[in-house]
Amino acid sequence: MNLKTKILLIEDDTAMGFLLVDFLESNGFEVKLFADGKEGMNAFYQYSFDFCILDVMLPVLDGFTIAKRIRKNNKTIPIIFLTAKSLKQDKINGFGIGIDDYIVKPFDEDELLCRINAILNRCASAGSMPMIAIGRYNYDSDNLLLTLENQPKRLTQKENEVLKMLACSKNNLVKRDDILLALWGNNDYFNSRSLDVFIAKLRKYLKADTAVQIENVPAVGYVLRDK
Repeated sequence: MNLKTKILLIEDDTAMGFLLVDFLESNGFEVKLFADGKEGMNAFYQYSFDFCILDVMLPVLDGFTIAKRIRKNNKTIPIIFLTAKSLKQDKINGFGIGIDDYIVKPFDEDELLCRINAILNRCASAGSMPMIAIGRYNYDSDNLLLTLENQPKRLTQKENEVLKMLACSKNNLVKRDDILLALWGNNDYFNSRSLDVFIAKLRKYLKADTAVQIENVPAVGYVLRDK
């Protein structure tokens, strides 16, 4: 774990916020806590952070709005939603924005720590990969870019991670369970539905080249076809 990892924590429950700061700092992180969405967003622009933990229901600016603005500014910084909102649609909306994890309150602090470290370790071990040709597209995973005829499309971190797994095994089967375990940490129903959302978005990005398709192998996985 990087002892200098700086976390932006936006949580309007003061007692929970202080408990989280104490817990995270005791585990080697540097944490700045804000109870107001607008103040937290201003802090993101003002300071340098390595990780964001956001409540969803916040004063002034809600977590969805904050996550969208963060993603517009920074495509790669990890974001975890830590919230009492447990509806499936809220979770799907969060992952659609490009967050890395969604944890429903009440939660176990040790589980939160494990998820933070899993995301940080995944980011650190992602490594560099050369440019890959996917049909008429050029895919640059290091810079989250999918380019067609000099028109670049910037991917979110999660979109990039899914496409990278498919592109590294182009024209070969990649199992759903392997994707889910590698990128979400488990293969439960909700994460499986979230993966479906990202596959649908990638298909949309790749639709301009009819020779390229993400083939679904029912109940097994996907093949990125490049004919």
